Amino acid sequence: MQLRRATAAGALLLTLTLLTTLAQAHNITRILAKHPEFSTFNHYLTLTHLAAEINQHTTITVCAVDNSAMSALLAKKPSIYTIKNILSLHILLDYFGAKKLHQITNGTALAATMFQATGSAPGSAGFVNITDLKGGKVGFTPQDNDGTFPAHFVKSVEELPYNISVIHISSILPSQAAEAPAPGPAELNITSIMSAHGCKVFADTLLANPDAFKTYEDNVGGGLTVFCPMDDAFKAFLPKFKNLTRAGKAALLEYHGVPVYQSMATLKSNNGLQNTLATDGASKFDFTVQNDGQEVTLKTKIVTAKITGTLIDEQPVAIYTIDKVLQPKELFKGALTPSPAPAPEKPAHAPKSSKKKTKDAPSPDSESPADSPADDPADQTVDDNNGAVGVGRLGFGGLVLSMWVGFLLL
Repeated sequence: MQLRRATAAGALLLTLTLLTTLAQAHNITRILAKHPEFSTFNHYLTLTHLAAEINQHTTITVCAVDNSAMSALLAKKPSIYTIKNILSLHILLDYFGAKKLHQITNGTALAATMFQATGSAPGSAGFVNITDLKGGKVGFTPQDNDGTFPAHFVKSVEELPYNISVIHISSILPSQAAEAPAPGPAELNITSIMSAHGCKVFADTLLANPDAFKTYEDNVGGGLTVFCPMDDAFKAFLPKFKNLTRAGKAALLEYHGVPVYQSMATLKSNNGLQNTLATDGASKFDFTVQNDGQEVTLKTKIVTAKITGTLIDEQPVAIYTIDKVLQPKELFKGALTPSPAPAPEKPAHAPKSSKKKTKDAPSPDSESPADSPADDPADQTVDDNNGAVGVGRLGFGGLVLSMWVGFLLL
């Protein structure tokens, strides 16, 4: 009995430790806030939304530069979009603590960066070469540099092996690709971007609808997120789209846009209802954003679509591909509810029923759209996880209480 109690106590302690560790996710803004010499660097990580993306990665290294180095960069008056590209080059998608930097296998390593992950870096320009130099120095240089090492390791700022490492490097990493002027929002051609990356049918349909296209254009400067159905998905949906009224077609297209910039990191952290370009007063035209690990889904009352890729994620515009067309309940009928179970048969000696005829069945809801096309069974399936019990619903306190009761019962 004592052995069982000791085993249960050990399991409880291990679980509490694991849950505490998971609850203490890193926050780059708070880490750098403790070091005033990096205040400018910290400010621009927040301004460019890179901070949120850093916090979403479980393994990351941030090569921070001090206020003096940031002043040299800002003196060139780069746009905020260019600054984001440059700082993205300073975020390594691997863990490099002080010890690892001085024990690099074969003395050199090539690290992928967040700039490379955006797809904006041509060739190998988004990689950083890290080399253990003579005299104990560690040099850093972008792969598209001239081979010299313009920056070197100064000190470790904070390390949480093997989750996040924040290190101080001596200067900004120079890169022609990262420093190239990035297009501002007015220069972005969102339909060209969609057409070139597998969403041509949706883009052409948007261009053919002046009302919806103008709504998209009007929101580019202030912030816009587009969820673009891939060609196969939208082609299959076209018969239903053609059955909609003119206003319905515009609303369906606008339903795939959100009037604010939402980075992938934001989508992964902010679950819940999301208004769209079609939202207008009583016509809600909203959907639910939900994530499961690295997977993000968009749920309407009719269909659940999954984000499958990123075409552009540069403030103030983000465009993501999805595997299904989003169908709002305001335009389409919801999934059919199951029929009620038949009533039990009456006993043989039950009284005879009245000869009076039963009333006709009530007519369908008059508010249902008259031209709503029938939905495919696959599209009508809506995931419902309300019956599942997980750590998130049970809560930390509930989980600990349940385990403690189990321990006492042993």
